[in-house]
Amino acid sequence: MIIAFLLVMVFTWCLFFGRMPPPLLIFICVAPGILLAFFRGHDHSQFLPIDALAQRSRLKNINSSLKFWTALILMGMSAASRSASAGIFLIIAALVLVVFAGGLSLRHYLHILALPVSFLLIGGLALLFEVSPKPIGVLNINLFGWWFSVTYATQTQTALVISRAFGAVSCLCFLSVTTPMSEIIGVLRRARCPDLIIDLMYLIFRYIFILLSLHHDMQDAAQSRLGFRDYRTSLRTTGKIYANLLARSYQFAGKNYDAMESRCYNTGIRFLERRSDIAREHFIVSAALLLISLALSLLPL
Repeated sequence: MIIAFLLVMVFTWCLFFGRMPPPLLIFICVAPGILLAFFRGHDHSQFLPIDALAQRSRLKNINSSLKFWTALILMGMSAASRSASAGIFLIIAALVLVVFAGGLSLRHYLHILALPVSFLLIGGLALLFEVSPKPIGVLNINLFGWWFSVTYATQTQTALVISRAFGAVSCLCFLSVTTPMSEIIGVLRRARCPDLIIDLMYLIFRYIFILLSLHHDMQDAAQSRLGFRDYRTSLRTTGKIYANLLARSYQFAGKNYDAMESRCYNTGIRFLERRSDIAREHFIVSAALLLISLALSLLPL
């Protein structure tokens, strides 16, 4: 979380430098730091897996096919948008639906977004800067005799690319935290997705969280034995943890395969599906999101 907020501050400063008054820019850059102070006072070990959050969401009973295809179409619109406004609209819409309508806490939502946002902002910083033998932009940094410059053109282009990506990520996050994996699998099966792909997707999804929990337990055990008391010891401990995690993952895979074979597995993991009709108000909200996103995506840059 700390790295994500630092990246947000640096990226925001570079993106809006020269486009707004310095006091306003400083306030916008410092605002994530205020949120960081709020997050540091909470124990992140209590965060639940995404599927557990989806089971708790107030939106889980909405027709899963409606949510899936709406989110998928909105992701495509965001990726193909000609304007940053479409991505910004989807970011806000996903936040409102997940937090206020779905009942997910803002802390959990931002915690889930921290990792993808960090990757996006690292790529955004690379897009912002141009390398030249002389200063050519509104923000210029001299490094080893070369100038790394931020220009108005790179700011505009980066804003468009990041808004597209962030809007698509927000739609994916909305689908993940409001629709249990079993229902997503049901939608894919009705869409004639091959059983092999569905089975692999479910098993990978499940064992990601099992291995994350195992990794957390290993870290706690190493911490209790002073395994991170200095830099050299930390490197050795980290190497042993990941080596043991790799070995345990192979053990889990072997045991899981044996269990499936003993139950006469022949492709096709089945779940008890909960069918729900498409309510009129849900259809209206979905149609409104699609129409507004389409109109905003067609706006000029």
